[in-house]
Amino acid sequence: MIIMGIDPGTARTGFGIIKKSKKMECIDYGLIETSSSLPAAERLKILNNKLNGLIKKYGPKALAVENVYFFKNLKTAMPVSQAKGVILLTAAKKNIPIYEFTPLQAKMTVVGYGRAEKKQVQEMVKILLNLEERPKSDDAADALAIAICCAKTLDKNF
Repeated sequence: MIIMGIDPGTARTGFGIIKKSKKMECIDYGLIETSSSLPAAERLKILNNKLNGLIKKYGPKALAVENVYFFKNLKTAMPVSQAKGVILLTAAKKNIPIYEFTPLQAKMTVVGYGRAEKKQVQEMVKILLNLEERPKSDDAADALAIAICCAKTLDKNF
């Protein structure tokens, strides 16, 4: 099963694509970036277009997205929520099942500790997916962690 993990944002949306069979393997990961000089609607359109391209290319059977209930910075809450809305709509229009996980859930699944630091998440993602190096971007590593969390959750439910 192909699972796409997403760490939403308007400036930087992390994505991670994994394949889950008997083991997990990383297919691709990276960032969808938009310029802060663009209007919000244009940035969301770019996000939608790039996500559609990734979905077409990889054909995920599940989409896992980070669900943030608490924002340290109120200025980022609305744009992140708008990006998440675009992500949910894009997946729903393609009839892809959507799973939402908090950062705490992803960290517990990947590291075994809900308050793990970014470097710990990156290192465990590297180990679990047998990558040659840690993902450099926190957003991409978080997206892979969300995908891993989804894969492990689906295993428990079936």
